[in-house]
Amino acid sequence: MEWLANDKFTLEILLKLLIAATLSLIIGIERELKKKPVGLKTSLVIATFSCLLTIISIETAYSTPARDDINITMDPLRLAAQIVSGIGFLGAGVILRKGNDSITGLTTAAMIWGAAGIGIAVGAGFYIEAFITVIIVVLGIELLAPFLFRFGPKRLRMREVSLIINTDQADNIKNLVDYLREHDMYIDNISIRDVPFSDKLLHEIDIRLSTVETNHTIELYNRLRKLDYVRNIKIEYLD
Repeated sequence: MEWLANDKFTLEILLKLLIAATLSLIIGIERELKKKPVGLKTSLVIATFSCLLTIISIETAYSTPARDDINITMDPLRLAAQIVSGIGFLGAGVILRKGNDSITGLTTAAMIWGAAGIGIAVGAGFYIEAFITVIIVVLGIELLAPFLFRFGPKRLRMREVSLIINTDQADNIKNLVDYLREHDMYIDNISIRDVPFSDKLLHEIDIRLSTVETNHTIELYNRLRKLDYVRNIKIEYLD
């Protein structure tokens, strides 16, 4: 191990890899706590290997010996530039579209791209910049965004809700719509279909609406369940 202790260049590379891995853990922990697809291991692998490829790209450009017969020009960050585009395949893999047309995974995909950015920054020697960026991103996600969703403009505080209700009278559809509007629930989309039930026909109303965060699932369920014309109900708050 003496070669490692005496080789300043090798120690610098090792330090870069360790810094990239450590900073990536901050992002990984944040995703892990929220039970997202990309957690500790994925973030660590992306950032560390991105750092390694950046180091290789830079050092190869500067260490390649000159030749008299060929004029070799190399971009120090050519290999690192391909990381940004290549990491998009991983990001696309975590973006999902649910049956209710909601899209999830965009923040996680951005975090994947960010983990690669951390590795590139550290590999290129921008330690402080990488650290500050991680702190800003984590504070923005964990503090600023929740603050705005709770105390910001009304539109930011609203959440989308998928609501499916069955009623036995067609006239009750208008009563339901009026009730939702009277209680500050803004209907974005509505579809109606007939559903056979025993010896009669029920009307299924599928509504996608926006409402303020204070209307939690249980509270909204209990309020709607008390309506005389509601036979069956299903509620889902969309992320």
